Amino acid sequence: MSISVWPSAGRAPREPWFQQHPNLALGVAGVLYLTVLCLRLFAGSPVDAYSMLYAFPVALVATATGLRGGALAGLLAVALIALWTELDDVSLSLPGWSSRVLPLLLLGVLIGHATERVRRAEADRVRLEDAALLHRQAIEINDSLVQGMAAAKWSLESGRVETGKEILDVTLTEAQRLVSGLIRRAGTGERSVAIDDAEVPNAPTR
Repeated sequence: MSISVWPSAGRAPREPWFQQHPNLALGVAGVLYLTVLCLRLFAGSPVDAYSMLYAFPVALVATATGLRGGALAGLLAVALIALWTELDDVSLSLPGWSSRVLPLLLLGVLIGHATERVRRAEADRVRLEDAALLHRQAIEINDSLVQGMAAAKWSLESGRVETGKEILDVTLTEAQRLVSGLIRRAGTGERSVAIDDAEVPNAPTR
């Protein structure tokens, strides 16, 4: 008798660097904010569209942190635009403010919201995948144990007492080992495992 637990058919895709290292992403965004501010203060004229370059750090923060971070990133971009107008004594009309402020705010909110929805969808996919894997493992373990118990019963009924005891011992040992392994993996959050068939003792079969 051989009992094995198959690995998960699909693994969660690896996250991009800005989601794996949000602090690094925030640092890069800070450099981008400072770069755009310097361009705005020391290069070009007020009619140049340097302010729209804030879209890059806003999008980066929103993608790395989600809705709240994206909204705050958009507000920071607006604050830096206000700082530029104050330092350079620039007067913007209502359309001028609207064309600079609204796109940045919407960008942060929309990308942040989309990022959180993608994360929730991925979490749901992983949860369903894990549930399907556990169901498949449970069926396989149950079938293997039933086969072992049936073989032990047949041996006992046919008078092969020692063989029946041997099969029963192997079945119980394997059941305890596999169930303990599943419990440990559930505690550590592991999503897949492969058990080497060579390590599983073979019980006499009918």
